[in-house]
Amino acid sequence: MALDVPGDDSDDDRRERSDRVVVSDDGARLGVQVHGVPVEGVRGSHAADGSEGATLVLAHGWTLDHRSWDPVVARLGAAYGIRIVTWDQRGHGSSTLAGGRRRGGRQSIEQLGHDLAAVIAATAPTGPLVLGGHSMGGMTVMAYAGQHPAEVASRVRGVGLVSTSAGGLAHGIPRAQKLVMAGLGRGLPLRPGPFITTRGQRDLLFGEQADPASVALTRDQVAGTPLPAFGGFHGALMRHDQVAALATLGRVPVRVIVGERDRLTPLRHARALVDAMPHADLEVVPGAGHMLTYEATDRVVALFGTLLAGV
Repeated sequence: MALDVPGDDSDDDRRERSDRVVVSDDGARLGVQVHGVPVEGVRGSHAADGSEGATLVLAHGWTLDHRSWDPVVARLGAAYGIRIVTWDQRGHGSSTLAGGRRRGGRQSIEQLGHDLAAVIAATAPTGPLVLGGHSMGGMTVMAYAGQHPAEVASRVRGVGLVSTSAGGLAHGIPRAQKLVMAGLGRGLPLRPGPFITTRGQRDLLFGEQADPASVALTRDQVAGTPLPAFGGFHGALMRHDQVAALATLGRVPVRVIVGERDRLTPLRHARALVDAMPHADLEVVPGAGHMLTYEATDRVVALFGTLLAGV
């Protein structure tokens, strides 16, 4: 179910954008942005021969929101003129948790896969798809693939996995941290605000050449994430295991990219993805950290450009 709301006129690339609300299967209200089509349209773009073109659907990471994809969306839209869909994952940005609530308990990556299915059904019900995910967004794509193998086989023409993992993230995480995060997940929908520092985000999420403006944008997104999503999805990440779902992508072109200095989903996780999908290509960005959509925008754009060229 999708409800149109007025678009945002501040897009840097000046392409048309439709903002809408998509309701997921458990009542979560997801803020969705469709870039590059008239506000009344839901079908894909069209190729020169009149056939329906591909829609690129991009999922963001934990404690971020759709704005983390803005540099990539702007450059891809300008270069390819394609339709691009982004959204705020449940509990992040403008999106709610189940039933329209702002607070809740246990969250799951599997539910994010259902959310992706709802977003696709509402914004790209027909035509080929290219899917992309950064960090938790990559896990969202994996969950969707495991839940919808027939849809993947018939419609998905490529998958880009940016700074992400198929599982094993709980190793080495202190029990005290897990308990604190679980408590936050059940708490009030407050925001961490001043407790999230620019320096802390730079040290944790960025590599050697951190652009101050990009660090500030990331810090603002993290600081604005309500604590129920902050804590609730920490547990979801710790439980995340989508290795079995990767088999669904066996016939789909897959490209994996990771920063050499990624501290959240280190290189070994990217290598594990490629071990599970031998047909996948792996790219390692020297000196970069976790936020490749900002740190290595050109490389991420090139990755999706390669996938789109194959459609």
